[in-house]
Amino acid sequence: MEPLVVDLDGTLVQTDTLFESLMLLFRQAPWCLIGALFSLLHGRRAFKVYVSQFVNLAADALPYNDDLLNYLRLQRAAGRQLVLATAAHYSIANRVSAHLGLFDYVIATQDGANLKGNAKLAEIRKLVGTQFVYVGDSSADLPIWSQARGAILVGVSPAVAREVEKTCQIEQVFKRPDLTMLVWIKAIRAHQWLKNALIFVPLLTAFSFVDVWKLVSVIAAFIAFSLTASATYICNDLVDLESDRRHPRKRKRPMASGVISIPQAVLAAFALMSVGLITGYLISTQFLAILVVYVVFTTAYSLVLKRYVLIDVLMLAVLYTVRILAGAIALEVSISVWLLAFSLLTFYSLAILKRCAELVSLQKIQRDATAGRDYRVSDLAALWPLGIGASLASIVVFCLFIQAAETQSRYLTPTLLWGVVLAMLYWLSRLWIKTSRAEMHDDPLVYAIMDRGCRVTIAAMIAFTIAARFVSV
Repeated sequence: MEPLVVDLDGTLVQTDTLFESLMLLFRQAPWCLIGALFSLLHGRRAFKVYVSQFVNLAADALPYNDDLLNYLRLQRAAGRQLVLATAAHYSIANRVSAHLGLFDYVIATQDGANLKGNAKLAEIRKLVGTQFVYVGDSSADLPIWSQARGAILVGVSPAVAREVEKTCQIEQVFKRPDLTMLVWIKAIRAHQWLKNALIFVPLLTAFSFVDVWKLVSVIAAFIAFSLTASATYICNDLVDLESDRRHPRKRKRPMASGVISIPQAVLAAFALMSVGLITGYLISTQFLAILVVYVVFTTAYSLVLKRYVLIDVLMLAVLYTVRILAGAIALEVSISVWLLAFSLLTFYSLAILKRCAELVSLQKIQRDATAGRDYRVSDLAALWPLGIGASLASIVVFCLFIQAAETQSRYLTPTLLWGVVLAMLYWLSRLWIKTSRAEMHDDPLVYAIMDRGCRVTIAAMIAFTIAARFVSV
């Protein structure tokens, strides 16, 4: 049988290892990106050599094409010679080859030219001659297919497939996952937009929801925050590629799995951020300022703060509270200090609950620590009381809010707000019980949306609040 010559980027792995390396460089040593840009002046080979000096891409954390990988293992077992031929730097190709243990030889960019197209073809001929089957994924591989005895196509376009058919026989075709609208919705985490409903809280506490102009303003603020938040979610996923791929569920995210490429994700984040900030500016310069503060805090969280135990959950609590402040700024209304304190404590509790849920899931699969975060399963002993204590403290703050003079003057029947206290006590207690039973989703918000008990309880809290304001008992 003719040797199988296999491409790496977009073929064996469902990503581009150069972009992966750049993301890792951005995370570990962003100042080196300036040198990388200057090295590009000397060509792509020099660029790859420069980047490879600063990063060690983890071969075991790459999103491999499992169908192709299984096929290659069968071919190897049948005695077929396998060659990894890639334009990626030799250090990356060697790590992939060592990790998989499948390839007899490795051809990659090192000291000579950038091994792409005809340059790669020349090296293949030197090693195996003219009798080979090439496995590739793009139009850049057409010069190689034109000289091969056979072709294996991986996710190529119909136009490229037609060109390949003209020059050699196609042995196998492997498809990539479809990039559908549903995938993009998942990538921008549209379900997380529900968090931005906190922007409506000042509208409700000020009972201004019958004011059309204020309603339009807060809806525009919600859109601006949602688009900007989605951009930060994409950036966060790009920074977290390696740690997400080591997570039992996060590895299925569109960027981590390679369904959405890094360049596509970067362009989407830029577009969402631009539209979000422009919308924020149209609302007011003050709202734009708080939106920029949110982006700065989120960026700091994604790049640095989330790696420090407890600092990450404190920052999450602040980010949730910033949303409430943003709503007040968009509406040009004052906000209660009680509400801010209640928000910080509640979301601090929920952020800890999220970490506990992750650790409980890791405990079930007998892993000791989270990837990319400074949390260990043994930390559960401290996190449980911290989180539950914050929950109870938030309820105490709400009780003090009910007794405050400003509350007594603004509500017709403030006594009805004790119904909110009971509902809140039940809701938070239920979340912690579900977490201890390993029934909590990675994101408590998703659980709250999906769980019928949570939905009923939240609706009850809203009903009690409205009744306390408008109903005289």
